[in-house]
Amino acid sequence: MTHPSAPRRMFDTVLVANRGEIALRITRTLSRLGIRSVAVHSDADAGARHVREADVAVRLAGGYLDVDGILAAAAATGAQAVHPGYGFLAENAAFARRCAEAGLVFVGPPPEAVEAMGDKIRAKATVSAAGVPVVPGGAEPGDDLAEAAERIGFPALIKPSAGGGGKGMVLVRSAAELPEALASARRTAAAAFGDATLLIERFVENPRHIEIQVMADAHGGVIHLGERECSLQRRHQKIVEEAPSPLLDAATRAAMGAAAVEAARSVGYTGAGTVEFIVQGATGDYYFMEMNTRLQVEHPVTELVTGLDLVELQLRVAAGEPLPLTQEQVRLDGHAVEARVYAEDPFRGFLPTGGRVLALREPPGVRVDSGLLAGGVVGSDYDPMLSKVIAWGPDRASALRRLDGALAATAVLGVPTNVSFLRALIGHPAVVAGDLDTGLVERHLDELVSREGVPDDVLAAAALVLHREHVPTGDADPWEVPDGWRLGEAAWTVYRLESRDGVHELRVRGLPASGAEVLLPGDTAGAVRARLADEGEDLLVTLGETARRYAVARDGDTVWLGRDGDAWALTRHHLGDPGDRAGAGGPGDGLVRSPMPGTVLVVKVAAGDRVTEGQPLLIVEAMKMEHTVTAPIDGVVAELRVRTGQAVGMDAVLAVVGGQER
Repeated sequence: MTHPSAPRRMFDTVLVANRGEIALRITRTLSRLGIRSVAVHSDADAGARHVREADVAVRLAGGYLDVDGILAAAAATGAQAVHPGYGFLAENAAFARRCAEAGLVFVGPPPEAVEAMGDKIRAKATVSAAGVPVVPGGAEPGDDLAEAAERIGFPALIKPSAGGGGKGMVLVRSAAELPEALASARRTAAAAFGDATLLIERFVENPRHIEIQVMADAHGGVIHLGERECSLQRRHQKIVEEAPSPLLDAATRAAMGAAAVEAARSVGYTGAGTVEFIVQGATGDYYFMEMNTRLQVEHPVTELVTGLDLVELQLRVAAGEPLPLTQEQVRLDGHAVEARVYAEDPFRGFLPTGGRVLALREPPGVRVDSGLLAGGVVGSDYDPMLSKVIAWGPDRASALRRLDGALAATAVLGVPTNVSFLRALIGHPAVVAGDLDTGLVERHLDELVSREGVPDDVLAAAALVLHREHVPTGDADPWEVPDGWRLGEAAWTVYRLESRDGVHELRVRGLPASGAEVLLPGDTAGAVRARLADEGEDLLVTLGETARRYAVARDGDTVWLGRDGDAWALTRHHLGDPGDRAGAGGPGDGLVRSPMPGTVLVVKVAAGDRVTEGQPLLIVEAMKMEHTVTAPIDGVVAELRVRTGQAVGMDAVLAVVGGQER
């Protein structure tokens, strides 16, 4: 990266008021600049990587929203500035003011700019007055939304003025739907944001989401650093981002960049910010959507194509320096693509996951912004994003290829992730062609989430791992060696392995290190020769004529294996385990299990209550997501094993519903 010349005045100590990968990413720049870093942490993050890698770490009794605790930590450690990262307090104008009152520099825009852009109605009015295109519509209190809807036509989109992240947004396709849609959006806005004010806009069908990175100093300098395409989303959550956009030509890029600069100027902006636009793919028309007054999750793709360290620029601007380059000096080189790795299970509707990281493989040769640590625990307290994998190439095709290779080399064993889904997404023909829009992922979801069972080679590898454990070391009684030797034909050892798609029976004989045989489920062709060898921390398994390498980890009776970006948990299934009885292991057994690790938020029934199939029994919350757990059958609540506030693991039994009495 290109680093500007030495500062005239710079901070000695900066407190990073965040956690995980963004805290580590900020700390990395602080370390390079010779600035002492102060981490803060909740009790849940006491052993986290961002805590270990900072120069100083301070516990926050009230967690990452504990403003008084953060200010006290800054005072105790001698910090002169606070970098908020993103999320938590990053766009909190009151926090920025509290920092100033405490004599601290808030590494971000002035509170007035945060407030102006945080209110969607005020933001649209402000940038529109500056000549920036906005989506036609109307806003309260000045407009009657029903009249505005008739004026702009349907379909239309209702949004809370104070909202974000898609919450409270309602799509209306006809005038008949409008009254109930307004009432619903108003209820959600009041409950979620404490403000029932709404706006309505023309709905742009199949839009692209393109944002412009801006940077401004306190001396009147404002520039843009090109765009990022963020159209690959699921439920309004970005998944894959890239720079530059495959849609824009140089003229459109310059026009959108100039509009973003004017939007920033209109509110007296300083620091790093992102102006987001909705773009009509067919026409190229673009409209201001909102401005994020902070560093974005996807900022690394901009850094890779510009060669600039955006955190360093933030720090220098916050220290009072002018921007070290002009608009004419900004150059975009090559292409960069970022994929977000989440603790979520695509096979369970992308529900949050969690657990202990038993083994970790992060790819070499690309940029990885990660908060992960082997042995660390991924809990349900925070956002499920674990890391970001970012690849650069001289052109878009090579960047996508490098990203795919990097994801294939990624393994997070112990915590189910979305890595295999990401590989399927960036390899989809529409994505490869650059034919993107915000609805693409939802339209092709069935294609992107593989429903195939566990591959035979993975089953064989797991059985060989278990079989090898019975091989004694050193001098051993020949009768104790599990090679299957008998008078006559060698005997088989049976392994029943349970996975997300059922129980699989395999047979193994011989010694894995010197040569074994594996009989695969349903295989009529006979046994396959197999060999297992250690290669560093990985396993090399040869099955027939094919050798494959796996990341491997053990957790009790469970073998975790990872290859090609996918991961499988295979548990040794003993006779008599649940699932061996007729009707067991499915809804008919009456077991009510947690769909994800989390906390029991609400218990709606008591032991002895009569319930019907589909009736809500409990609500489990994890990573800001609530999931209602329902009765699997008609019957009576025979057991209630949890209480409100209790932490539960994935698949933990919450209750048992007994069948109807006859």
